[in-house]
This record gives sequence, structure tokens and C-alpha cells, in this order.
Amino acid sequence: MNKLSTSPWNKGKLIGQRKPLKVSHIWGIRIRLELEDKTRDLALFNLALDSKLRGCDLVKLRVSDVAYGQSVSPRAHIIQQKTNTPVQFEITKGTRESIQRWIHKAKLKPSDFLFKSRIHNSDHITTRQYNRIFRGWIEKLGLDYSLYSTHSMRRTKAYLIYQKTKNLRVVQLLLGHKKLESTVRYLGIEVDDALEISESIEV
Repeated sequence: MNKLSTSPWNKGKLIGQRKPLKVSHIWGIRIRLELEDKTRDLALFNLALDSKLRGCDLVKLRVSDVAYGQSVSPRAHIIQQKTNTPVQFEITKGTRESIQRWIHKAKLKPSDFLFKSRIHNSDHITTRQYNRIFRGWIEKLGLDYSLYSTHSMRRTKAYLIYQKTKNLRVVQLLLGHKKLESTVRYLGIEVDDALEISESIEV
């Protein structure tokens, strides 16, 4: 009698936190997307960074979530699918411009999904499609894809903000975490980080 396989699902796979992008990576991807005239991908990339949303929330954004009338809003808020809690995010000038170009090029209406699928049986791009698009961005830079995932996009700006401010509460609010401990784990803060902050303060 054959026994059922007991091999773990993650055997041979790299798991754990994926690395955030560096500033040089961000600009490397942006420049390539601009040169290739990838209007949709540039809007998707920029908004993924600014919003810090999970992929499941990002792909379901509608035009009306980020734009009012003929202009893209500097701030937006949605209810997160995973936690059912509200979160607000900024939309910086460069991101607003890239979104506006995409809305105009794709002739999108307020009720349309911002990133409509090109597959007939899907209203918006799926998280799997988003993952494939993201992989293309990473491979353009010659980076090891196994070290990154679409969750790297959610972590990137949060990590950069923490590195600049060392303010965990700010990052917690931006990510919509209920507990500060979740933010600590999410950023991968270690004892060295705590010591560095402590050493910068003289009493």
C-alpha cells in the first residue's frame, strides 16, 4: 500500500520575508518602463510603492478610488480585504501623473477597475498576473527573483520610511497594522537597529 507523501509544501523553496527594493532598483525600473512606454506598468509600479497595499487590494482598485473628476487625488483610502480595516495612503506627484496618463490612454471611466485585465473572463488583473508583471521588472535589473516578491513592493516604502525616521508608529499606521509587534516583525527589526537608535541619544 502506497503511503501518502509527507513532504512539506515548501520543500526546496525559499520562504520568509522578501527583500524590499533599494532606491537604485526603484529608479532602474522606472526608467526602463518609461523608455519602453509601458504606461500601465509604470502607473501600477508607482501606485504599488505609494499605497503599500497587498496585491489583493491593489489589483481591485477602481478609478474612483484614486481619482475625483478629472484629477487624481493626493490621498486615498480603502478597506483592506485581509483585515477588513481601513487604511489611507498618499499618492505622490509623480505617481499621480503616471496614473493620469494611464487613465487617459486607456479611456477609463470612474467605475472601471484601474488595472483592467486583458483576459476576457476577468475584470481586473489577478494577483497571479501582478506577480508575473513584477517578475518582469525584477528580471530587467538582473536581480535574483527568489529574493523578491510582490510583497517587496508593500515593504519597500515602509522600510525606507523607517530607515529615515526610526518611527515605528508612523509605519504601523501607514501599513494598517493593528499591533506594533506586527510592524516590528514585518520590518525585520533586530537588536542592532535598537542599539543604533539608543546610541544616537545622549543623556
